[in-house]
Amino acid sequence: MENALFSEWLDRFSNYLRMRNYSPRTIRKYEQTLQRFARYAWLRQHSASGCVSFDEGALDSAPLDADVNTSAALITDFFSCLSEGREYKPKTLHRMISTLSSFYRFLYAQGVVVANPMLGVERPRIKNQELRYLKHSQVIRLIKTIPDDRDRLIVRLIYATGVRVSELCAINVEDIDFEEQTIRVKGKGDKIRTVFVDEETLEAIDRFIGNKIEGPLFVGQQGNHLSPRTVQHLFREYAPAGITPHKIRHSYASELYRRSKNLRVVQENLGHSSIKTTEIYLHTDIEERKRVYQQYFPLSGGKRGE
Repeated sequence: MENALFSEWLDRFSNYLRMRNYSPRTIRKYEQTLQRFARYAWLRQHSASGCVSFDEGALDSAPLDADVNTSAALITDFFSCLSEGREYKPKTLHRMISTLSSFYRFLYAQGVVVANPMLGVERPRIKNQELRYLKHSQVIRLIKTIPDDRDRLIVRLIYATGVRVSELCAINVEDIDFEEQTIRVKGKGDKIRTVFVDEETLEAIDRFIGNKIEGPLFVGQQGNHLSPRTVQHLFREYAPAGITPHKIRHSYASELYRRSKNLRVVQENLGHSSIKTTEIYLHTDIEERKRVYQQYFPLSGGKRGE
């Protein structure tokens, strides 16, 4: 398609995101990034000198009527131009690159562009920022920062139950037993298991569903179950870099084992067929390690082993 302009396709892309149940906050962030790139692309396409960098004033005032057909080199120059103005965290650049990637995948699927220029754009490296899992207090703080009721409940329910994303998305209202404080989930291989839920999380579920007595707990497109991709996206929006739904499941397993020391219960709650799989989630609590060291290692002043 020739002469496809950003001004035309930005609105269509925003409508597409709404149809995919993206939050208004996320859509605004997408629009801000795409509008900024559209203005940069217009300046580049209308610059006689081929200038690569532009000041903030020029980027803010340029129109959105650039051609969406761009190159990987121009996109790379865009991020270089932004970095000249101020220092961006790698996580922020990743988010902006992901925004452009989503936009161009959408355009390619619509037949607007013949190739996706984002395939040639390298992502900045993030060193030593990925966390293995969050501690209990960190998960609670994360949950409290989420403004959207549905999104906040999704993260809380993963932590409260240790369910996989696919299991979470497949939960129906009728699977929840409020009296027994349990949820029936379908795991890998269609195996059914029961997970336990705390009272506060159940109260949040009760408020969320209102008078609904059946059907998907979390509703996605056309009244179907919410997609795992939507859940993964909200983690990219709210959670620290490297924290995924799987890491919150990891936190659940680590906290339950740290407090109970019952590996078999953790295994069954997670739905693992092998206890070997469960073991990779677990960490020896540092306070326990300190206590054992001080009590038993001879140089620490402990009485054992003298």
